[in-house]
This record gives sequence, C-alpha cells and structure tokens, in this order.
Amino acid sequence: MWEALVALVADYGAFLLKTLTIVFALVFVIGMIANAASRQRGDSKGELTVTNLSDELRDDSDEMRMSLSKGKARKQLGKEIKKARDAEKSSDTRLFVVEFKGSIDAREVESLRREVTAILAVAQPGDEVLVKLESGGGVVHGYGLAAAQLKRLKDKGVKLTIAVDKVAASGGYMMACIADKIVAAPFAIVGSIGVLAQIPNFHRLLKKNDIDFEQITAGEYKRTLTLFGENTEKGREKFKEDIESVHELFKKFVKEHRPSLDIDAVATGEIWYGQEAVDIGLVDEISTSDDLLLATAFERDVIKVHYKPKVKLGEKLAQHATAAVELTVLKWWQNSRFMR
Repeated sequence: MWEALVALVADYGAFLLKTLTIVFALVFVIGMIANAASRQRGDSKGELTVTNLSDELRDDSDEMRMSLSKGKARKQLGKEIKKARDAEKSSDTRLFVVEFKGSIDAREVESLRREVTAILAVAQPGDEVLVKLESGGGVVHGYGLAAAQLKRLKDKGVKLTIAVDKVAASGGYMMACIADKIVAAPFAIVGSIGVLAQIPNFHRLLKKNDIDFEQITAGEYKRTLTLFGENTEKGREKFKEDIESVHELFKKFVKEHRPSLDIDAVATGEIWYGQEAVDIGLVDEISTSDDLLLATAFERDVIKVHYKPKVKLGEKLAQHATAAVELTVLKWWQNSRFMR
C-alpha cells in the first residue's frame, strides 16, 4: 500500500511539473503579445484616486457609539450626533495622506512622484502631508530619488510628518529623516544607517571546469569586483572605498535633516525599536498612523491621495498565473506530506 501511494505521488508530481511548464510557457507568450499590443496603443497612464477619509473615520466612530447605546439613550445620542454633524465645521486646512511601501528597487517612487505632484498642485498655506512609510531599504539611487520627492514638499513649505508603523530602515530612514516630525509605533524598526553590497563570485567554479572568462574594460576601476572574473585585493579595496564613500554621503544627508543626532553613534548599521529610537533622537514620538488620522479627522479634512500605475494585461496574467501556481504547489506539497 505504501509503495502504491509513493508511486501515485511521484506520478502526480511529474504530471504537475509538466503542467506548470506548459502554463508558464502560455503565460509568457500571451504576456508578450499583450504587452506589445499595449505599447502600440500607448495606453500606459495610471489612475489617481482621491478619498476623503474624514467622513469614513467619523462615521465609524459614530456607528460604534450608537451600537453601544440602547433605548432612549440611543435615540438621544442619534439626535446629538446629527446636531453635531450639522454644526460641524472643519478647518480650512487639510491633511493629505500618502502610503509608501517600498521594495528593494524602490519602483514605487514613480507613484510617489505623481502623488507629490498632485498635492503640490492644490496645496494651500497650512496644509500638511502624512506619509505612512514602510520600507527596509534598497538601492541607493532609488531611495535617493524617493527622498528627493518628499523634499519637494518641504521646499514648498508643506509640513511633512512620517509615520512608521512597521519599519523604516536604511533607505527607508533616508526618506523618513526628511520629515518635520517622525512618529513610530512602539515596536517599529528604524535606523540601519549603513551601506551593504554583496556579490557572489563563480571564478573557481569556472576554472575547475576549464571555462575561460574574458572581460575588457577601459578605465582602471570600471569594474572592481566581478561575478565571473578573479577578484584582486586592489579591486576589493576600491570597492570598499566606494562603499565607505556612499556611507559618508548617507551620514551627511541624515545629519543635515536631523542636526541634533549624534550621527557617528547611530550610523553603525544598527537598528532600534520604538522608544529606543526616540531616546537617541531617530524618532520624535511614539504613535501609530491610525492614532494620528483619528485625532485629525475631527479637526480637518483628511484626504488620501493614491496613484495606481496601469498594469499591462501581460503583467496581470503573469501575476494571476504565479499566484495559481504557488497555490497548486503548496496544496500538492501539503497533500504529499499528509499521505506519508
């Protein structure tokens, strides 16, 4: 019986792999065709959505209060809420809300650019911006550009607050330090003011298999460390020098925007949590973005601005196919373990 079950699982696994191969091939071909058609149409514009969060937050609060009341008290509360709403007058200033969940390559910076541009087009004196930031960092040039987008707000005199609910480290903190005020949740991760670069080297593997690798460059340091060539101590030293140079730029940038920081003490690549970050000056206070929004919703309009890039048909198909494949493989793996 055991042997039969093992054989069944093995046959099913082989069939599954063949099926997945066919699915990936079809998705690739369809994606190429769809992307080509999309490029010909020139249809690449995304969508900017603007949502008034104040009404939602106020409605949720009122609904909760009503649900906890009964009888005459509930009826009376309803009248009070209606009267308060009728007399309610928000401040003429607004709080714009932007969310940034950054990836390693900071590809979300294009959406951020669009959102900042839209806000600056309508911003009035007294308006503020809250950025809900979540990122563990990534490429230097990508996060440098993201920070520059936030600096556009500061340059126009718009007050900027950064809320870190989970993590703003490395490039994420590079963005955060631009703000007039940084708030973080009690266990949010901030810091990691350092620079990391790592690269595998396959030279010994190629040499073992008698495979030559040729690389021709012009300029002594056009390439310092390589994937396939034999790395030298001189190349390693130059690579290290470049990393140190970027680190110094990072430190200078943070110090410029957070002058009270003891930059040498915090620019060690370490991370800190919530209250620790407040104590050393990386963060200004402990709070969550939800607390800030709820407190503001009864004082002024809270406007969420979100730009969603247009996803091409091929990319959508690839995303759906990948999700389906992952789910299928997971189920197969779980069933295989169960059968054993």
